[in-house]
Amino acid sequence: MKRILLCSLALAMSCNTSQKTVTETTQAQAVVVSPTTYAETITEAELKEHLYIYASDEYEGRETGTPGQKKAIAYIKAQYEKMGIPAAKTDGDYFQKVPLEVSKVPSGKVVLNGTDYTLGEHVVSFSQAVDSHEAIVYAGYGIEDGDYSDYTDIDVTDKYVLVKAGEPLNEDGIYKISGTSAKSLWSNVSESLSKRIKLAKDKGAKGILYFDQANYPRFKSRFDYMKVADSGNMSLKENQNTTFASFFVDSEFAKALLPEIENDSASKIVLAKLDFKVESTNNEVSSENVAAILKGSEKPEEYVVISSHLDHIGVNADGEINNGADDDGSGTVALLEIAQAFKKAADAGNGPKRSIVFLHVTGEEKGLLGSQYYTDVEPLLPLANTVANLNIDMIGRIDPKRVGDRNYIYLIGSDKLSTDLHTLSEEVNSKYLNIELDYTYNDENDPNRFYYRSDHYNFAKNNIPIIFYFNGTHDDYHRPTDTPDKINYDLLKNRSQLIFHTAWEVANRDQRVIVDKVSK
Repeated sequence: MKRILLCSLALAMSCNTSQKTVTETTQAQAVVVSPTTYAETITEAELKEHLYIYASDEYEGRETGTPGQKKAIAYIKAQYEKMGIPAAKTDGDYFQKVPLEVSKVPSGKVVLNGTDYTLGEHVVSFSQAVDSHEAIVYAGYGIEDGDYSDYTDIDVTDKYVLVKAGEPLNEDGIYKISGTSAKSLWSNVSESLSKRIKLAKDKGAKGILYFDQANYPRFKSRFDYMKVADSGNMSLKENQNTTFASFFVDSEFAKALLPEIENDSASKIVLAKLDFKVESTNNEVSSENVAAILKGSEKPEEYVVISSHLDHIGVNADGEINNGADDDGSGTVALLEIAQAFKKAADAGNGPKRSIVFLHVTGEEKGLLGSQYYTDVEPLLPLANTVANLNIDMIGRIDPKRVGDRNYIYLIGSDKLSTDLHTLSEEVNSKYLNIELDYTYNDENDPNRFYYRSDHYNFAKNNIPIIFYFNGTHDDYHRPTDTPDKINYDLLKNRSQLIFHTAWEVANRDQRVIVDKVSK
Protein backbone atom coordinates (compact mmCIF):
# COMPACT_ATOMS: atom_id res chain seq x y z
CA MET A 1 0.00 0.00 0.00
CA LYS A 2 1.38 3.39 -0.91
CA ARG A 3 2.51 5.83 1.79
CA ILE A 4 2.88 9.59 1.14
CA LEU A 5 4.51 12.03 3.57
CA LEU A 6 2.64 15.32 3.85
CA CYS A 7 3.99 18.39 5.64
CA SER A 8 6.54 16.23 7.48
CA LEU A 9 3.69 14.17 8.94
CA ALA A 10 4.30 10.39 8.75
CA LEU A 11 1.01 8.59 8.37
CA ALA A 12 1.56 4.99 9.43
CA MET A 13 -1.00 2.65 7.97
CA SER A 14 -1.74 -0.88 9.13
CA CYS A 15 -2.47 -3.83 6.79
CA ASN A 16 -6.20 -4.17 7.42
CA THR A 17 -9.46 -3.04 5.85
CA SER A 18 -8.89 0.52 6.97
CA GLN A 19 -5.59 0.76 5.11
CA LYS A 20 -5.64 3.91 2.94
CA THR A 21 -3.68 5.76 0.32
CA VAL A 22 -3.04 9.45 0.94
CA THR A 23 -3.03 12.12 -1.76
CA GLU A 24 -1.83 15.66 -1.16
CA THR A 25 -4.38 18.43 -1.69
CA THR A 26 -3.15 21.48 0.23
CA GLN A 27 -0.28 22.27 2.56
CA ALA A 28 -2.45 21.55 5.57
CA GLN A 29 -5.02 19.02 4.43
CA ALA A 30 -4.99 15.49 3.00
CA VAL A 31 -7.76 13.44 1.46
CA VAL A 32 -7.57 9.78 2.42
CA VAL A 33 -8.43 7.48 -0.49
CA SER A 34 -8.72 3.69 -0.53
CA PRO A 35 -7.60 1.71 -3.59
CA THR A 36 -11.19 0.50 -3.66
CA THR A 37 -12.05 3.96 -4.99
CA TYR A 38 -10.08 3.15 -8.15
CA ALA A 39 -11.08 -0.51 -8.32
CA GLU A 40 -14.71 0.59 -8.46
CA THR A 41 -14.02 2.48 -11.69
CA ILE A 42 -13.89 -0.98 -13.28
CA THR A 43 -17.54 -1.37 -14.23
CA GLU A 44 -19.76 -3.88 -15.94
CA ALA A 45 -20.96 -1.23 -18.39
CA GLU A 46 -17.47 -0.28 -19.61
CA LEU A 47 -16.30 -3.89 -19.83
CA LYS A 48 -19.38 -4.71 -21.88
CA GLU A 49 -18.94 -1.71 -24.15
CA HIS A 50 -15.35 -2.69 -24.91
CA LEU A 51 -16.11 -6.35 -25.44
CA TYR A 52 -19.05 -5.91 -27.79
CA ILE A 53 -16.66 -4.00 -30.05
CA TYR A 54 -13.56 -6.15 -29.56
CA ALA A 55 -15.35 -9.49 -30.03
CA SER A 56 -17.58 -8.34 -32.87
CA ASP A 57 -17.66 -9.85 -36.36
CA GLU A 58 -15.75 -6.80 -37.62
CA TYR A 59 -12.59 -8.20 -36.00
CA GLU A 60 -12.96 -11.54 -37.82
CA GLY A 61 -11.78 -13.63 -34.91
CA ARG A 62 -8.45 -11.77 -34.51
CA GLU A 63 -6.30 -14.57 -35.93
CA THR A 64 -2.59 -13.83 -35.76
CA GLY A 65 -1.32 -11.85 -38.73
CA THR A 66 -4.76 -11.25 -40.30
CA PRO A 67 -6.58 -7.94 -40.92
CA GLY A 68 -8.74 -8.74 -37.90
CA GLN A 69 -5.69 -8.87 -35.67
CA LYS A 70 -4.56 -5.50 -37.06
CA LYS A 71 -7.94 -4.01 -36.13
CA ALA A 72 -7.53 -5.44 -32.64
CA ILE A 73 -4.14 -3.85 -32.02
CA ALA A 74 -5.38 -0.54 -33.42
CA TYR A 75 -8.29 -0.61 -30.96
CA ILE A 76 -6.01 -1.38 -28.00
CA LYS A 77 -3.55 1.36 -28.99
CA ALA A 78 -6.37 3.89 -29.31
CA GLN A 79 -7.56 3.11 -25.78
CA TYR A 80 -4.13 3.73 -24.26
CA GLU A 81 -3.77 6.96 -26.19
CA LYS A 82 -7.21 8.03 -24.97
CA MET A 83 -6.22 7.22 -21.37
CA GLY A 84 -2.92 9.03 -21.72
CA ILE A 85 -0.82 5.99 -20.83
CA PRO A 86 2.37 6.04 -22.92
CA ALA A 87 3.94 3.24 -24.91
CA ALA A 88 6.42 0.96 -23.15
CA LYS A 89 8.93 1.38 -25.98
CA THR A 90 11.17 4.40 -25.66
CA ASP A 91 10.47 5.45 -29.27
CA GLY A 92 6.79 5.94 -28.44
CA ASP A 93 5.58 3.02 -30.55
CA TYR A 94 2.93 0.93 -28.78
CA PHE A 95 3.60 -1.98 -31.15
CA GLN A 96 6.36 -4.51 -30.61
CA LYS A 97 6.84 -6.26 -33.93
CA VAL A 98 6.92 -10.05 -33.52
CA PRO A 99 8.42 -11.71 -36.62
CA LEU A 100 6.69 -15.02 -37.30
CA GLU A 101 6.66 -17.63 -40.01
CA VAL A 102 4.53 -20.58 -41.06
CA SER A 103 6.73 -23.57 -41.80
CA LYS A 104 5.45 -25.85 -44.50
CA VAL A 105 6.40 -29.51 -44.23
CA PRO A 106 9.95 -29.75 -45.57
CA SER A 107 10.89 -32.13 -48.34
CA GLY A 108 14.07 -34.01 -49.05
CA LYS A 109 16.11 -36.74 -47.46
CA VAL A 110 18.83 -37.63 -45.02
CA VAL A 111 21.67 -39.74 -46.41
CA LEU A 112 23.29 -41.93 -43.76
CA ASN A 113 26.48 -43.74 -44.82
CA GLY A 114 25.27 -43.74 -48.42
CA THR A 115 21.72 -44.93 -47.68
CA ASP A 116 18.87 -42.55 -48.51
CA TYR A 117 16.15 -42.00 -45.92
CA THR A 118 13.38 -39.99 -47.54
CA LEU A 119 11.72 -37.60 -45.13
CA GLY A 120 8.62 -39.28 -43.75
CA GLU A 121 10.18 -42.76 -43.85
CA HIS A 122 12.11 -43.67 -40.68
CA VAL A 123 12.93 -39.98 -40.11
CA VAL A 124 10.74 -36.87 -39.93
CA SER A 125 11.51 -33.23 -39.36
CA PHE A 126 9.80 -29.86 -39.39
CA SER A 127 13.12 -28.04 -39.85
CA GLN A 128 15.32 -27.06 -42.75
CA ALA A 129 18.80 -28.56 -42.84
CA VAL A 130 21.27 -28.54 -45.71
CA ASP A 131 24.74 -29.60 -44.58
CA SER A 132 27.08 -32.56 -44.16
CA HIS A 133 28.84 -34.14 -41.19
CA GLU A 134 31.47 -36.86 -40.80
CA ALA A 135 30.49 -37.65 -37.22
CA ILE A 136 27.84 -36.97 -34.61
CA VAL A 137 27.87 -36.97 -30.81
CA TYR A 138 25.81 -39.50 -28.89
CA ALA A 139 24.68 -37.93 -25.60
CA GLY A 140 22.73 -40.83 -24.09
CA TYR A 141 19.46 -39.53 -22.71
CA GLY A 142 20.42 -35.90 -23.42
CA ILE A 143 19.80 -34.92 -19.80
CA GLU A 144 21.49 -32.46 -17.46
CA ASP A 145 19.79 -32.22 -14.08
CA GLY A 146 21.44 -31.52 -10.74
CA ASP A 147 24.64 -33.55 -10.42
CA TYR A 148 23.77 -35.73 -13.40
CA SER A 149 24.82 -34.80 -16.94
CA ASP A 150 25.06 -36.73 -20.21
CA TYR A 151 27.16 -33.85 -21.57
CA THR A 152 30.14 -34.30 -19.26
CA ASP A 153 33.42 -34.57 -21.20
CA ILE A 154 31.83 -34.19 -24.64
CA ASP A 155 31.83 -31.21 -26.97
CA VAL A 156 28.76 -30.83 -29.17
CA THR A 157 29.54 -27.41 -30.64
CA ASP A 158 28.32 -27.22 -34.25
CA LYS A 159 27.58 -30.95 -34.25
CA TYR A 160 24.41 -33.02 -34.37
CA VAL A 161 23.51 -34.74 -31.12
CA LEU A 162 21.81 -38.13 -30.96
CA VAL A 163 19.75 -38.67 -27.80
CA LYS A 164 17.15 -41.21 -26.75
CA ALA A 165 13.99 -41.05 -24.69
CA GLY A 166 13.83 -42.14 -21.07
CA GLU A 167 16.15 -41.51 -18.15
CA PRO A 168 18.96 -43.31 -16.30
CA LEU A 169 18.13 -46.03 -13.81
CA ASN A 170 20.42 -47.57 -11.18
CA GLU A 171 20.78 -51.33 -10.88
CA ASP A 172 18.61 -51.27 -7.75
CA GLY A 173 15.68 -49.79 -9.68
CA ILE A 174 16.17 -46.24 -8.38
CA TYR A 175 16.00 -43.46 -10.95
CA LYS A 176 19.12 -41.30 -10.85
CA ILE A 177 17.29 -38.02 -11.38
CA SER A 178 14.49 -38.40 -8.83
CA GLY A 179 16.49 -40.54 -6.40
CA THR A 180 13.38 -42.71 -5.96
CA SER A 181 11.52 -45.48 -7.75
CA ALA A 182 9.39 -42.80 -9.46
CA LYS A 183 10.22 -41.38 -12.87
CA SER A 184 10.98 -37.69 -13.25
CA LEU A 185 9.55 -35.29 -15.85
CA TRP A 186 12.38 -36.39 -18.17
CA SER A 187 10.23 -39.46 -18.88
CA ASN A 188 7.30 -37.26 -19.96
CA VAL A 189 7.71 -36.60 -23.68
CA SER A 190 5.43 -33.55 -23.66
CA GLU A 191 7.58 -31.72 -21.15
CA SER A 192 11.03 -33.23 -21.61
CA LEU A 193 11.42 -32.95 -25.38
CA SER A 194 11.59 -29.16 -25.32
CA LYS A 195 14.03 -29.35 -22.40
CA ARG A 196 16.28 -31.74 -24.32
CA ILE A 197 16.20 -29.53 -27.39
CA LYS A 198 16.92 -26.38 -25.39
CA LEU A 199 19.78 -28.08 -23.58
CA ALA A 200 21.36 -29.23 -26.84
CA LYS A 201 20.98 -25.69 -28.22
CA ASP A 202 22.54 -24.18 -25.12
CA LYS A 203 25.48 -26.56 -25.47
CA GLY A 204 26.07 -25.21 -28.99
CA ALA A 205 24.74 -28.13 -31.01
CA LYS A 206 23.77 -27.71 -34.66
CA GLY A 207 20.76 -29.99 -34.29
CA ILE A 208 19.31 -33.00 -32.54
CA LEU A 209 18.36 -36.53 -33.61
CA TYR A 210 15.75 -37.76 -31.14
CA PHE A 211 15.09 -41.50 -30.82
CA ASP A 212 11.81 -42.41 -29.15
CA GLN A 213 10.33 -45.50 -30.74
CA ALA A 214 7.18 -45.36 -28.60
CA ASN A 215 6.32 -41.81 -29.68
CA TYR A 216 7.76 -41.83 -33.20
CA PRO A 217 4.31 -42.65 -34.67
CA ARG A 218 3.01 -39.39 -33.13
CA PHE A 219 5.68 -37.33 -34.86
CA LYS A 220 5.10 -39.16 -38.15
CA SER A 221 1.33 -38.76 -37.88
CA ARG A 222 1.73 -35.01 -37.42
CA PHE A 223 4.13 -34.85 -40.36
CA ASP A 224 1.78 -36.83 -42.62
CA TYR A 225 -1.22 -34.70 -41.65
CA MET A 226 0.59 -31.45 -42.38
CA LYS A 227 1.84 -32.80 -45.69
CA VAL A 228 -1.62 -33.82 -46.87
CA ALA A 229 -3.27 -30.64 -45.59
CA ASP A 230 -0.41 -28.48 -46.90
CA SER A 231 -0.42 -26.70 -43.56
CA GLY A 232 2.37 -25.74 -41.22
CA ASN A 233 3.17 -24.61 -37.73
CA MET A 234 3.52 -20.94 -36.92
CA SER A 235 6.64 -20.10 -34.96
CA LEU A 236 9.03 -17.27 -34.23
CA LYS A 237 11.08 -16.48 -37.30
CA GLU A 238 14.58 -17.70 -36.72
CA ASN A 239 17.82 -16.24 -37.93
CA GLN A 240 18.76 -18.61 -40.75
CA ASN A 241 22.38 -18.45 -39.64
CA THR A 242 21.48 -19.88 -36.25
CA THR A 243 18.68 -22.27 -37.16
CA PHE A 244 18.63 -25.40 -35.02
CA ALA A 245 17.24 -28.52 -36.71
CA SER A 246 15.31 -31.27 -34.92
CA PHE A 247 14.90 -34.72 -36.41
CA PHE A 248 12.78 -37.56 -35.03
CA VAL A 249 14.01 -41.02 -35.92
CA ASP A 250 12.67 -44.54 -35.54
CA SER A 251 14.48 -47.69 -34.46
CA GLU A 252 15.76 -48.58 -37.94
CA PHE A 253 17.46 -45.21 -38.44
CA ALA A 254 18.77 -45.00 -34.87
CA LYS A 255 20.32 -48.49 -35.00
CA ALA A 256 21.89 -47.72 -38.36
CA LEU A 257 23.71 -44.94 -36.52
CA LEU A 258 24.37 -46.78 -33.27
CA PRO A 259 23.41 -50.49 -33.22
CA GLU A 260 23.48 -50.77 -29.41
CA ILE A 261 21.56 -47.57 -28.73
CA GLU A 262 18.81 -49.27 -26.72
CA ASN A 263 21.27 -50.66 -24.16
CA ASP A 264 24.16 -48.21 -24.48
CA SER A 265 23.80 -44.89 -22.65
CA ALA A 266 27.46 -43.82 -22.57
CA SER A 267 28.17 -40.53 -24.33
CA LYS A 268 30.61 -40.81 -27.23
CA ILE A 269 31.60 -39.67 -30.70
CA VAL A 270 29.93 -41.72 -33.44
CA LEU A 271 31.65 -41.76 -36.82
CA ALA A 272 29.01 -41.59 -39.53
CA LYS A 273 28.63 -39.82 -42.84
CA LEU A 274 25.43 -37.74 -42.67
CA ASP A 275 24.17 -35.56 -45.49
CA PHE A 276 21.10 -33.47 -44.68
CA LYS A 277 19.23 -32.45 -47.83
CA VAL A 278 16.06 -31.10 -46.29
CA GLU A 279 14.54 -27.87 -47.57
CA SER A 280 11.44 -25.95 -46.60
CA THR A 281 9.71 -22.83 -47.89
CA ASN A 282 8.32 -20.73 -45.08
CA ASN A 283 5.69 -18.01 -45.26
CA GLU A 284 6.44 -14.92 -43.21
CA VAL A 285 3.73 -13.49 -40.95
CA SER A 286 3.60 -9.94 -39.58
CA SER A 287 2.22 -9.56 -36.08
CA GLU A 288 2.58 -7.34 -33.01
CA ASN A 289 2.39 -7.19 -29.25
CA VAL A 290 0.95 -4.01 -27.73
CA ALA A 291 2.68 -2.63 -24.64
CA ALA A 292 2.00 0.45 -22.51
CA ILE A 293 3.56 1.54 -19.23
CA LEU A 294 2.65 3.61 -16.20
CA LYS A 295 5.91 4.69 -14.57
CA GLY A 296 6.37 4.08 -10.87
CA SER A 297 6.71 7.00 -8.49
CA GLU A 298 9.41 5.52 -6.23
CA LYS A 299 10.76 2.37 -7.90
CA PRO A 300 10.29 3.09 -11.63
CA GLU A 301 12.97 0.54 -12.61
CA GLU A 302 10.99 -2.33 -11.11
CA TYR A 303 8.10 -3.68 -13.18
CA VAL A 304 4.83 -5.48 -12.62
CA VAL A 305 3.63 -6.96 -15.91
CA ILE A 306 -0.10 -7.55 -16.35
CA SER A 307 -0.78 -9.53 -19.51
CA SER A 308 -3.51 -10.95 -21.72
CA HIS A 309 -3.46 -12.28 -25.25
CA LEU A 310 -5.08 -10.23 -27.99
CA ASP A 311 -5.49 -12.96 -30.62
CA HIS A 312 -8.02 -15.72 -31.23
CA ILE A 313 -8.48 -18.46 -33.86
CA GLY A 314 -10.15 -16.49 -36.67
CA VAL A 315 -12.64 -17.88 -39.18
CA ASN A 316 -13.33 -21.60 -39.54
CA ALA A 317 -13.57 -23.64 -42.73
CA ASP A 318 -17.32 -22.99 -42.98
CA GLY A 319 -16.81 -19.23 -42.88
CA GLU A 320 -18.02 -18.90 -39.28
CA ILE A 321 -16.28 -16.29 -37.16
CA ASN A 322 -14.81 -17.38 -33.83
CA ASN A 323 -15.30 -14.14 -31.90
CA GLY A 324 -13.36 -15.22 -28.83
CA ALA A 325 -15.34 -13.11 -26.37
CA ASP A 326 -14.10 -15.12 -23.40
CA ASP A 327 -10.86 -16.33 -25.01
CA ASP A 328 -9.36 -13.82 -24.59
CA GLY A 329 -11.59 -10.85 -25.21
CA SER A 330 -12.46 -10.98 -21.52
CA GLY A 331 -8.80 -10.71 -20.51
CA THR A 332 -8.14 -7.94 -23.01
CA VAL A 333 -10.96 -5.67 -21.83
CA ALA A 334 -10.16 -6.46 -18.20
CA LEU A 335 -6.60 -5.28 -18.80
CA LEU A 336 -7.84 -2.05 -20.39
CA GLU A 337 -10.11 -1.36 -17.40
CA ILE A 338 -7.33 -2.19 -14.92
CA ALA A 339 -5.04 0.20 -16.78
CA GLN A 340 -7.68 2.92 -16.58
CA ALA A 341 -8.04 2.40 -12.81
CA PHE A 342 -4.29 2.74 -12.28
CA LYS A 343 -4.21 5.86 -14.47
CA LYS A 344 -7.00 7.49 -12.47
CA ALA A 345 -5.06 6.77 -9.30
CA ALA A 346 -1.92 8.28 -10.80
CA ASP A 347 -3.81 11.37 -11.96
CA ALA A 348 -5.02 11.83 -8.38
CA GLY A 349 -1.46 11.65 -7.06
CA ASN A 350 -1.64 7.99 -6.08
CA GLY A 351 0.46 6.42 -8.80
CA PRO A 352 2.07 3.04 -8.08
CA LYS A 353 5.52 2.87 -6.53
CA ARG A 354 6.64 0.37 -9.15
CA SER A 355 6.01 0.67 -12.86
CA ILE A 356 3.04 -1.20 -14.29
CA VAL A 357 3.42 -2.71 -17.76
CA PHE A 358 0.19 -3.45 -19.63
CA LEU A 359 1.14 -6.15 -22.13
CA HIS A 360 -1.21 -7.49 -24.82
CA VAL A 361 0.51 -10.38 -26.58
CA THR A 362 -0.06 -11.92 -29.98
CA GLY A 363 0.20 -15.53 -31.12
CA GLU A 364 -0.94 -17.19 -27.89
CA GLU A 365 -3.19 -19.49 -29.88
CA LYS A 366 -0.22 -20.41 -32.07
CA GLY A 367 1.98 -21.50 -29.17
CA LEU A 368 2.51 -18.55 -26.76
CA LEU A 369 4.61 -16.84 -29.44
CA GLY A 370 4.13 -13.17 -28.52
CA SER A 371 5.05 -13.71 -24.88
CA GLN A 372 7.93 -15.98 -25.93
CA TYR A 373 9.28 -13.19 -28.13
CA TYR A 374 8.92 -10.70 -25.27
CA THR A 375 10.75 -12.89 -22.74
CA ASP A 376 13.26 -14.79 -24.88
CA VAL A 377 14.13 -12.41 -27.71
CA GLU A 378 13.30 -8.76 -27.00
CA PRO A 379 12.24 -7.91 -23.45
CA LEU A 380 11.10 -4.29 -23.56
CA LEU A 381 11.94 -3.99 -19.86
CA PRO A 382 14.63 -6.03 -18.06
CA LEU A 383 13.41 -9.42 -16.89
CA ALA A 384 15.73 -9.19 -13.89
CA ASN A 385 13.72 -6.17 -12.71
CA THR A 386 10.32 -7.73 -13.46
CA VAL A 387 8.91 -8.56 -10.04
CA ALA A 388 5.77 -10.46 -11.12
CA ASN A 389 3.46 -11.30 -14.00
CA LEU A 390 -0.30 -11.42 -13.54
CA ASN A 391 -1.77 -13.13 -16.60
CA ILE A 392 -5.46 -12.97 -17.56
CA ASP A 393 -6.81 -15.59 -19.96
CA MET A 394 -10.59 -16.27 -19.93
CA ILE A 395 -12.29 -14.70 -16.91
CA GLY A 396 -15.80 -13.94 -18.20
CA ARG A 397 -17.63 -17.25 -18.01
CA ILE A 398 -18.56 -20.06 -15.63
CA ASP A 399 -17.08 -23.54 -15.79
CA PRO A 400 -19.98 -26.03 -16.14
CA LYS A 401 -18.55 -27.76 -13.07
CA ARG A 402 -19.22 -24.55 -11.09
CA VAL A 403 -22.80 -23.81 -12.16
CA GLY A 404 -24.73 -22.73 -9.06
CA ASP A 405 -21.46 -21.87 -7.31
CA ARG A 406 -20.33 -19.01 -9.52
CA ASN A 407 -18.36 -16.70 -7.22
CA TYR A 408 -14.96 -18.24 -7.96
CA ILE A 409 -11.84 -17.93 -10.08
CA TYR A 410 -9.24 -20.57 -10.84
CA LEU A 411 -5.75 -19.51 -9.76
CA ILE A 412 -2.79 -21.30 -11.28
CA GLY A 413 0.88 -20.88 -10.45
CA SER A 414 0.68 -18.43 -7.55
CA ASP A 415 2.78 -20.71 -5.33
CA LYS A 416 5.07 -22.22 -7.97
CA LEU A 417 7.90 -19.72 -7.49
CA SER A 418 6.91 -17.51 -4.58
CA THR A 419 5.25 -18.34 -1.29
CA ASP A 420 5.22 -14.59 -0.77
CA LEU A 421 3.10 -13.88 -3.85
CA HIS A 422 0.68 -16.67 -3.00
CA THR A 423 0.17 -15.31 0.53
CA LEU A 424 -0.23 -11.76 -0.77
CA SER A 425 -2.85 -12.95 -3.26
CA GLU A 426 -4.85 -14.74 -0.59
CA GLU A 427 -4.75 -11.75 1.78
CA VAL A 428 -5.79 -9.27 -0.89
CA ASN A 429 -8.75 -11.40 -1.91
CA SER A 430 -9.86 -11.89 1.70
CA LYS A 431 -9.61 -8.17 2.32
CA TYR A 432 -11.42 -6.84 -0.75
CA LEU A 433 -13.44 -9.38 -2.76
CA ASN A 434 -13.87 -12.74 -1.00
CA ILE A 435 -14.02 -14.62 -4.27
CA GLU A 436 -13.40 -18.35 -3.90
CA LEU A 437 -9.87 -18.98 -5.12
CA ASP A 438 -10.03 -22.45 -6.66
CA TYR A 439 -6.67 -24.21 -7.07
CA THR A 440 -7.98 -27.31 -8.86
CA TYR A 441 -5.83 -26.72 -11.93
CA ASN A 442 -2.77 -25.76 -9.92
CA ASP A 443 -2.21 -29.44 -9.12
CA GLU A 444 1.09 -30.77 -10.51
CA ASN A 445 -0.83 -33.83 -11.72
CA ASP A 446 -3.54 -31.85 -13.53
CA PRO A 447 -3.92 -33.67 -16.87
CA ASN A 448 -4.90 -30.40 -18.60
CA ARG A 449 -1.47 -28.90 -17.85
CA PHE A 450 -2.95 -25.39 -17.90
CA TYR A 451 0.14 -24.03 -16.11
CA TYR A 452 2.07 -24.58 -19.34
CA ARG A 453 -0.64 -23.37 -21.72
CA SER A 454 -0.89 -19.60 -21.38
CA ASP A 455 1.48 -16.66 -21.61
CA HIS A 456 2.48 -16.54 -17.94
CA TYR A 457 4.59 -19.66 -18.50
CA ASN A 458 7.17 -17.73 -20.54
CA PHE A 459 7.67 -15.48 -17.51
CA ALA A 460 7.68 -18.37 -15.04
CA LYS A 461 10.37 -20.24 -16.96
CA ASN A 462 12.49 -17.10 -16.50
CA ASN A 463 12.02 -17.34 -12.72
CA ILE A 464 9.48 -14.50 -12.54
CA PRO A 465 6.62 -15.18 -10.08
CA ILE A 466 3.24 -15.43 -11.79
CA ILE A 467 -0.47 -15.78 -11.19
CA PHE A 468 -2.72 -17.09 -13.96
CA TYR A 469 -6.40 -16.07 -13.65
CA PHE A 470 -8.77 -18.45 -15.46
CA ASN A 471 -12.46 -19.36 -15.37
CA GLY A 472 -12.02 -22.82 -16.94
CA THR A 473 -13.22 -24.06 -20.30
CA HIS A 474 -16.83 -24.42 -21.43
CA ASP A 475 -18.85 -25.71 -24.38
CA ASP A 476 -18.17 -22.53 -26.38
CA TYR A 477 -14.39 -22.76 -26.02
CA HIS A 478 -12.77 -22.25 -29.47
CA ARG A 479 -16.14 -22.23 -31.17
CA PRO A 480 -18.14 -19.55 -33.03
CA THR A 481 -20.55 -19.52 -30.07
CA ASP A 482 -18.02 -17.77 -27.77
CA THR A 483 -19.84 -14.45 -28.08
CA PRO A 484 -20.17 -11.31 -25.91
CA ASP A 485 -23.79 -11.98 -24.96
CA LYS A 486 -22.70 -15.06 -22.99
CA ILE A 487 -20.27 -13.22 -20.74
CA ASN A 488 -21.15 -12.86 -17.06
CA TYR A 489 -20.26 -9.20 -16.71
CA ASP A 490 -20.71 -9.09 -12.94
CA LEU A 491 -18.12 -11.85 -12.57
CA LEU A 492 -15.84 -10.21 -15.13
CA LYS A 493 -15.98 -7.01 -13.09
CA ASN A 494 -15.29 -8.71 -9.76
CA ARG A 495 -12.42 -10.77 -11.13
CA SER A 496 -10.90 -7.70 -12.81
CA GLN A 497 -11.10 -5.80 -9.54
CA LEU A 498 -9.35 -8.68 -7.77
CA ILE A 499 -6.49 -8.51 -10.26
CA PHE A 500 -6.30 -4.74 -9.87
CA HIS A 501 -6.08 -5.00 -6.08
CA THR A 502 -3.42 -7.72 -6.33
CA ALA A 503 -1.36 -5.68 -8.78
CA TRP A 504 -1.79 -2.62 -6.55
CA GLU A 505 -0.37 -4.47 -3.57
CA VAL A 506 2.53 -5.98 -5.55
CA ALA A 507 3.37 -2.57 -7.00
CA ASN A 508 3.09 -0.57 -3.78
CA ARG A 509 4.55 -2.69 -1.00
CA ASP A 510 8.02 -1.79 0.21
CA GLN A 511 9.69 -5.10 -0.62
CA ARG A 512 9.51 -6.76 -4.03
CA VAL A 513 7.94 -10.20 -4.20
CA ILE A 514 10.37 -12.81 -2.88
CA VAL A 515 11.28 -15.79 -5.08
CA ASP A 516 11.87 -18.78 -2.81
CA LYS A 517 11.28 -21.68 -5.22
CA VAL A 518 12.88 -22.94 -8.43
CA SER A 519 11.15 -22.85 -11.82
CA LYS A 520 10.32 -26.25 -13.31
